[in-house]
Amino acid sequence: MKDLNNRVAVVTGAGSGIGRALAVALASKGCRLALSDVNEAGLAETATACSNAEVRTYCLDVADRDAIYAHADQVVDDFGQVNLAVNNAGVALSASVREMTDEDFKWIMDIDFWGVAHGTRAFLPHLIASGDGHVVNISSVFGLIGVPKQSAYNAAKFAVRGFTESLRQEMKLEQQPVAVSCVHPGGIRTNIANSARMGKSENADAQRKGFDKIAMTTAEKAADTIVKGILSNESRILVGPDAWGIDVLNRVLGSAYQPLVERFSRKNLYT
Repeated sequence: MKDLNNRVAVVTGAGSGIGRALAVALASKGCRLALSDVNEAGLAETATACSNAEVRTYCLDVADRDAIYAHADQVVDDFGQVNLAVNNAGVALSASVREMTDEDFKWIMDIDFWGVAHGTRAFLPHLIASGDGHVVNISSVFGLIGVPKQSAYNAAKFAVRGFTESLRQEMKLEQQPVAVSCVHPGGIRTNIANSARMGKSENADAQRKGFDKIAMTTAEKAADTIVKGILSNESRILVGPDAWGIDVLNRVLGSAYQPLVERFSRKNLYT
């Protein structure tokens, strides 16, 4: 996909953060937009910011498998085709393995993994039918390394990475007209930390302030990087200098990165 003009792009979680910035960036490239979120007020604001493009908005909970499949059919009915599906909607959870509840574990997996998996599977036949499709799934740098108190988030984002990398190979081997990219953002200045669920012993205010300090990349810069990665058909799109650093750390050290993360976590998470 070398040109986004007049392509139909689906973006989940478009009511704020990376999703909103991506919608604005894709609109500037001439895309026709199918934007969804559970936050209808935020979604309306995004639509207003994309007033230079053809936009339709949809209230969608990506944790609802049947709703995702119905959404895919509705988008095709509304636009006639789908060229680009960005499975972006996501949430965060900070809790140790011992303390997190089953409810919270299920909550994050339903949105961050199953939302991506069902979104991919629901739109894939339509992307193939378009003759020039692209799947973009949002993982995280926490899909590259494990971090204390992020086991559930790690589980979801590692799963997204494996699922997406496997799909890319399948599309090539089956000679299907669908490119596939997995995105690994580092610290992005969005509200995801402010809306995160916390374990009972977590210091929520300290963690959120700590995240704000290390968030190095704006949502707009993240969106620009992702769009460039789409146009270059990159298999792995690293967003932010911290993402590049973590990727190198993992590649060079392998599992030996863990003592470094433990040292950082002892100072910042276990005080």
